[in-house]
Amino acid sequence: MSASAGGYLARRTAQKERVRILYRRALRDTLNWAVHRHLFYHDADELRAKFDANRHVEDLDTIDRLINEAEASYEKWQHPDPYIVPWAPGGSKFSRNPRPPKGIEIVYNYGKEEND
Repeated sequence: MSASAGGYLARRTAQKERVRILYRRALRDTLNWAVHRHLFYHDADELRAKFDANRHVEDLDTIDRLINEAEASYEKWQHPDPYIVPWAPGGSKFSRNPRPPKGIEIVYNYGKEEND
């Protein structure tokens, strides 16, 4: 394998990874905009069609340009107040019940005798 072929494969791999990450982020952000699932499914189909329209582009520079345009569009249209799962970091229930301090033991036997 020549150096140019190795460079080509490395660049294509990086592009595929950028596209995969962008698609997943955009799909996740689509859930923030769609209030109901039937709206989300329609929007998800449109998003997939946009990605599939450029699936067969082979020129590396064109692919880079398309990725940059798509990332700029994603940043522009990203939801200003995304949904966060309540128990995830940043959610309303995150760390609501913090771990007890060291030295405090939690007993789960609820008063049962040890010799029962």
